Amino acid sequence: QEEKIFAGKVLRLHVCTMEGAEWLEEGPEDTTGEKLKERCLKHCLPGSLEDPKTVTHHKLIHATSEKVLTDTKTVLEENIQDRDVLLLVRKRAPSLLPKMADVVAEEKRKQEQKAPDKEAILKATANLPARSVDRTVAHHNMRDFQTELRKILVSLIEVAQKLLALNPDAVELFKKANAMLDEDEEDRVDEIALRQLTEMGFPESRAVKALRLNHMSVTQAMEWLIEYADDPSVDAPLPGQAPAEAPAEGAASSAEAAAGPSSEEGSEEAKDELTEIFKKIRRKREFRPDPRAVIALMEMGFDEKEVVDALRVNNNQQNAACEWLLGDRKPSPEELDKGIDTNSPLFQAILENPVVQLGLTNPKTLLAFEDMLENPLNSTQWMNDPETGPVMLQISRIFQTLNRT
Repeated sequence: QEEKIFAGKVLRLHVCTMEGAEWLEEGPEDTTGEKLKERCLKHCLPGSLEDPKTVTHHKLIHATSEKVLTDTKTVLEENIQDRDVLLLVRKRAPSLLPKMADVVAEEKRKQEQKAPDKEAILKATANLPARSVDRTVAHHNMRDFQTELRKILVSLIEVAQKLLALNPDAVELFKKANAMLDEDEEDRVDEIALRQLTEMGFPESRAVKALRLNHMSVTQAMEWLIEYADDPSVDAPLPGQAPAEAPAEGAASSAEAAAGPSSEEGSEEAKDELTEIFKKIRRKREFRPDPRAVIALMEMGFDEKEVVDALRVNNNQQNAACEWLLGDRKPSPEELDKGIDTNSPLFQAILENPVVQLGLTNPKTLLAFEDMLENPLNSTQWMNDPETGPVMLQISRIFQTLNRT
């Protein structure tokens, strides 16, 4: 009777198993986790207690706190209240230790897949003839690539001029060529480059001016915008933006002159007129050196003419121009106007391409060649053009294919 009077509080606990069994387990609050676990196992798994490992292979989890009950602590110490839910689950079996043979095999597999070290490479290549890669030669190869591409453009310009001059619709071609000539090149802005600058937060008008001053180079235009951000004249319009009427009048007269004659003499005059138009385009798109690069190279002691030649040869790249000035200065500026050998397999493959053949009859393609010849930084703009882009893509593919063979 004294035990019943002075016994602890009796708790009623809901116990569940992973198999879906549920029951109400009653016990005093001073019951240990191990005793409670034994009673639960005796209820749901009769006869399981004959194996002493059964108790250690199971655990009780408090559903509210998700805490595993400790075997040595009482229900009161675990802060379990009346009507709480407990979950009886079997512990996961510990993973078996790998066999020594499996460990050795795995380590051997990793060693086989491991990249060879320096000693292994030297041992495997000991009998090969020694070859040293000269970085200067690699740089010259890249320069030769640019020179070769420029020669291709020079030769393609000559072919395009002849094709346009022999076209029976020469009058219409004159009109198109003159219309392109009348368009002020400063009005053309690379939309992709402009979008990149405006997305950075620069005003559109200021970004347009920066791109025009820096040959459509996003990096140089961004540097210019940052440098002149506080300049009061940063938003002043560029000089000479208004289109002149003289070229338009000259264009109209040239178109009229081309439309007039119909005899052989008139045809010759038409060819001459078209040649003059091409020369005007070429003169209008003369190379403009980067003024900051000019100043920087002249401060190193080079003459202004030498600096301009170096920038022209190296597409306005200051570091490459400096190496050209300090090196053998090849190719020379005179070599830039020389075309590729018309009998070479590369040039023949380009001319045999149907896309290139069709593009050479378009005055806009000729205009693109002329522009890229003098301003290589504008090549991205012509690559994105729906008329000239496919032609440039085919030329690039043929060049790369033949250079690999």
